[in-house]
Amino acid sequence: MMIKQDDGLSDSEEFMSINRGYNSTFHVGRLSLGVVVPLESYTKGPVPTMQRHIERVQLAEELGFAAVWLRDVPFNVPSFGDAGQTFDPFVYLGLLAAKTERIALGVASIILPLRHPAHVAKAAASVDVLSGGRLMLGVASGDRPDEYPALNLPFADRGERFRHSFDYIRRMWDDAPAFENAYGSPDDGMDMLPKPLSGKLPMLITGASQQDPDWIARNGEGWITYPRGIDAQQNIINHWRARIKAAGGPPKPASQSLYIDLLDDADAPAQAIHLGFRSGLNPLRAYIKSLQQIGINHVALNLRFNQADIETTLKTLATELLPEFTNGER
Repeated sequence: MMIKQDDGLSDSEEFMSINRGYNSTFHVGRLSLGVVVPLESYTKGPVPTMQRHIERVQLAEELGFAAVWLRDVPFNVPSFGDAGQTFDPFVYLGLLAAKTERIALGVASIILPLRHPAHVAKAAASVDVLSGGRLMLGVASGDRPDEYPALNLPFADRGERFRHSFDYIRRMWDDAPAFENAYGSPDDGMDMLPKPLSGKLPMLITGASQQDPDWIARNGEGWITYPRGIDAQQNIINHWRARIKAAGGPPKPASQSLYIDLLDDADAPAQAIHLGFRSGLNPLRAYIKSLQQIGINHVALNLRFNQADIETTLKTLATELLPEFTNGER
């Protein structure tokens, strides 16, 4: 079953066609489901085992999840309490490109002020080509102050450096670009290869990233936000889409993450956990339907706190929820 979003968009409107990953994940009026790696429960410490990690991503693809998402966590910072998938995101994306065929490969999000944009542009385009156009590049300014002195970088001006990095990466899609930027000034006919398979990559901005909301609405090909109550989330999404419309651009998708702990009792009521909730299948279904109705186009499910067997949970979600939330390539 598909529920039409109450997002102010007409049935004739559609999101931009950018690459395979973006096109298969995001559709006006629909919500698709993805998963966040590592696909395992690790509640007793910040570091996952990464056991059977490739097999579980392949299972998620086989079951029909729209996307798999990685994070950029360069250091295991004690105050943060989560080492993510432990592997460098671009190295891991290269492996996943070779080990999967259809599932979109998302990263949420590369911390632009911690990396030189030339390296980000080349690595991202390489993953996109190697995966057949499946990369979705989430970007952010970073929110862990401890990482910046470790790289001898200032934390306070990360918003400005985010904008310079974003612009630099975008210009790398052009042939032999010549420009001046705080990160460098390519010139004299030099070029960066490869180019993204379809000529550009979708760059999805996470949270505020230290930017003005109008800048985010104008520049990103989509927005990644955090879970909130339905009323608060609807208000935020409505304001964001109003800014997109005011800027005169095409409609753009909104996505969010959600930590879940799926219980055996299908009617078990929701109990709050970190950035999500523990519940039975029916309250989870109702919440995701509500997200679809307010205009969320994709939900990335994180199973870090899930107490049940991971493979069983993935299969339950695929059997009971995926048929209700349509996705498909265009």
